[in-house]
Amino acid sequence: MIQETQLRVNLIEERKEDILLYKSAVALGIEKNEISAVKVLRKSIDARKKEIFFNYKVAVYIKENPENSSYIFDYNDVSKTKEIHIIGFGPAGMFAALRCIELGFKPIVLERGKKVQERRRDIKAINQDHIVGENSNYCFGEGGAGTYSDGKLYTRSLKRGDVRRIFENLVFHGATEQILIDAHPHIGTNKLPKIVENIRETILNFGGEIHFDTRVTDFVIKNNEIKAIQLHNGNEMTVNAVILATGHSARDIYELLHKKEITLKAKSFAMGVRVEHPQEIIDQIQYHCKGERDELLPAAAYSLVHQINERGVYSFCMCPGGFIVPAATAEGEVVVNGMSPSKRNNKFANSGIVVEIDAERDLRKYEKFGALKGLEYQKDLEKIAFFAGGRTQTAPAQRLVDFAEGKLSTNLNDCSYQPGLKSAPLHSLLPKNIGSRLRKGFDTFGKKMHGYYTNEANIVGVESRTSSPVNIPRKEDLEHPQIKGLFPCGEGGGYAGGIVSAAMDGERCAEAAIQKSNSFF
Repeated sequence: MIQETQLRVNLIEERKEDILLYKSAVALGIEKNEISAVKVLRKSIDARKKEIFFNYKVAVYIKENPENSSYIFDYNDVSKTKEIHIIGFGPAGMFAALRCIELGFKPIVLERGKKVQERRRDIKAINQDHIVGENSNYCFGEGGAGTYSDGKLYTRSLKRGDVRRIFENLVFHGATEQILIDAHPHIGTNKLPKIVENIRETILNFGGEIHFDTRVTDFVIKNNEIKAIQLHNGNEMTVNAVILATGHSARDIYELLHKKEITLKAKSFAMGVRVEHPQEIIDQIQYHCKGERDELLPAAAYSLVHQINERGVYSFCMCPGGFIVPAATAEGEVVVNGMSPSKRNNKFANSGIVVEIDAERDLRKYEKFGALKGLEYQKDLEKIAFFAGGRTQTAPAQRLVDFAEGKLSTNLNDCSYQPGLKSAPLHSLLPKNIGSRLRKGFDTFGKKMHGYYTNEANIVGVESRTSSPVNIPRKEDLEHPQIKGLFPCGEGGGYAGGIVSAAMDGERCAEAAIQKSNSFF
């Protein structure tokens, strides 16, 4: 017999051996020797009050052994089967390719960037030498933006697909089983590259193709149907169906579609800054402690949101024990993002603090750009950050309270951002609709988290790549309404907001493309 129950364990109890076994027996009113095993299904931390608890959801096996995972990933050779072309090898592209193999189709993946290990040199170049590789950087390359920018697996997109299946597949490819348990699972930027490599090997071993350093430059369309893909090296590939999983920073793809008069829509998104505190401050606020947090507790995170002048201001991609990284994809722009290693053991905590940008009401000066108005707005703010930082990857920054009070910071706090910071008046450089809301937002957040509003924190600009500013429309069957055989997918299409939601959308698009392809044969 298997029974599920909820357990609460304080910090003292957490140190005791077999505490879950003991508490399970008490909760169910049975003897300990009747329990064969206790399997943790979910673990979270309740730090709302001074006494901190771990909340467990467990499955208690009574005179019965635990079963193995019900998820089986059955891959067979597809080297001689029908082809599905996939552009982009981030989470959406990777999971689309894996699903193609499961369903007996051969994925042919085209990735503009390099293999995950080779990307390290280009990431080093942007961090140390301020050289931005336009096809290989924090956003482009094997594994996509997620590989070198954190690996958070938390998602609210529970109705879009089987979240558990994505997690189990990640474990199958080398992720720790801890991601199946944690309420806010996280792999870590140091662990993700190996998992990405394992996924690549699965695809190749079972007959798929992956072409790196292969940038798509054009689509051959006849009678509103995609017939071929043209590549930067002059080659052309005939296609049956194309899954477009290029991510939210592949601006050349949006521009290509726009130029070819393929239907696009402007999409609302969010922009702002990245704020960085000493991790100790966030720990003290969240765990109600003085000095260092208890060794059993992870680096504390936070989530903040407030409506200010009819727009949401909120934290985004919060990285406890993390780093701020340069996420530009072209010369002449400064973009910042955050990441954390698996242990979350860096001395800083950073988070995007961003403001909602309404595509219909906030971009009237950019109407001439049509569906690309949000993209052009992004570009302009990234250029401002570039010039304010000194025309390198040095980022403009300001102490938090100085920003809120409209003062130029005479000096800045230590920071994790490797290319370096330059003091700049972000309070006057950011557009009013963003800057004014951020200032009020920081003040409000300081009242919610006492100690958050401090000049010991830096704000760094700009956080602009939260999501795609462009939507590539699709019908209920996930095909583009105008172009047959084209399946917009993931974050780049405007249908995902993170690793897990992108992966689920990749699987759905693979199923849709295969269903459509089957009708052609």
